[in-house]
Amino acid sequence: MKLSTLGCLGLLSTSLTVQAQSWQPVTTQNTCITRHENAATLIGDSLYAIGGRGMKPLEALNLKTLVWRTLPTPPVEMNHFQAISYGNEIYVMGAFTGSYPHEKPIPNIYIYNPKQGAWRKGPEIPTERLRGSAGVVVYNNKIYMVCGIMDGHWDGHVAWLDEYDPKTNTWKRLTDAPRTRDHISAAVVGDKMYLAGGRNSTARINKVLETTIAEVDVYDFKTGRWETLPATSNIPTQRAGATSVTQGGKVWIIGGETVQLLAHNEAEALDPKTNRWTAGPTLKQGRHGTQAVVHEGKIYIVAGSANHGGGPELNTVEVLK
Repeated sequence: MKLSTLGCLGLLSTSLTVQAQSWQPVTTQNTCITRHENAATLIGDSLYAIGGRGMKPLEALNLKTLVWRTLPTPPVEMNHFQAISYGNEIYVMGAFTGSYPHEKPIPNIYIYNPKQGAWRKGPEIPTERLRGSAGVVVYNNKIYMVCGIMDGHWDGHVAWLDEYDPKTNTWKRLTDAPRTRDHISAAVVGDKMYLAGGRNSTARINKVLETTIAEVDVYDFKTGRWETLPATSNIPTQRAGATSVTQGGKVWIIGGETVQLLAHNEAEALDPKTNRWTAGPTLKQGRHGTQAVVHEGKIYIVAGSANHGGGPELNTVEVLK
């Protein structure tokens, strides 16, 4: 089922239109644990909730039966990352371990194989390119890691873009993004990668939540070039720690955190054909520090933090049909 725009209900200064749909709570047969600064990804009909602050078991929700299963805990704590599925396995890279404000980048890729029911320690990430809180996507059977920050929330935000080929276990440095940003989640539409949201966390000078970024940066995989969209295409609600998904050919930015106490409940969609934003329905429960997935045209989101910072942690699931 595709998300449909039911017309423009009013044009705002940010060229934002409004969509008439609603998020619905998903009533599962059993419950999962609470977690935040976690990730999620989809393999088959299962939504996997991965990592978060502390040592958290891997959990999988079958979206057909709505039953949660508890699976092996990752070998290390992993937080602040965007998980991807590749070859029917879960890949974790560009993640942190440890506590605020000096979380440390995890030096290896970690991989979970659902058929074997086991985690394995994967290849090393080049030492000089280590960071966490980065965007990670798959395009044409290669994995791309973009932006992030080297020293937890303290300092060291980067604009790096790296390409990893799992088939040859080789890394390639690509052109830096136009600006640094961390607490970012990337999305791919067609041959382009979109970065919207994020911030430059600098706890070193007590500037973290307020350092959000307005501009939208786009990388063209075909030409190897970046562009920044016009200011009229800036993200309408600046926030970091949001999750991004591609649905219906649009980039959705969902949830997030800023200086306000409550986590954001906004869900906004960018149409690459027009570079205009649409205001989607707001989440029933605002949340940040988690990841959404798309299954059979529906967007699912799970867990996260209800307030900015470290809690309260959630374990609820919502769906946008």
